[in-house]
Amino acid sequence: MPELTHFDETGASRMVDVSSKEVTLRQARAVGFVRMQPATLELIRNKQVAKGDVFEVARLAGIMATKRTAELIPLCHSLGLDSADVAFEIVDANSIRIEATVRVHGRTGVEMEALTAVSVAALTIYDMCKAVDRGMSIGPIELLEKTGGRSGHFVREGIANCKLQIANCELEPPKG
Repeated sequence: MPELTHFDETGASRMVDVSSKEVTLRQARAVGFVRMQPATLELIRNKQVAKGDVFEVARLAGIMATKRTAELIPLCHSLGLDSADVAFEIVDANSIRIEATVRVHGRTGVEMEALTAVSVAALTIYDMCKAVDRGMSIGPIELLEKTGGRSGHFVREGIANCKLQIANCELEPPKG
């Protein structure tokens, strides 16, 4: 089992020293879902939510969140990101899929930035629509893939089934 790198030999918290790591292109993709009543999704689709275009506001919130990740997660490194993208897909009558892709040429990965982008985009959707649907749910939020660095390429198994699992779920997260 790998060691937890954010603790020293005495158990004290620490930021990992990445100064000796090679600068490489690193990328991470994360996904998350927001489920809501079909009428709420229709308001979003038709741009009829009183606060504005939900997808565009949530996209900007997610991108902005990538740049602030180190301020939110105590032991994350501050990174000068190369790119951040947040995309939305309506999966079925009550589900939105959010996917974030983040890239950097750096000494550490951008998994936390991608996960933060998805989380903040989902929270923004909730905030913009809560007046009409307080029963919305968020999740699961997962890392799909990461590339670059010593740990190599990670791909979550079952990505192909990700849309199907959420589409068949009636306001409850998929089991297993």
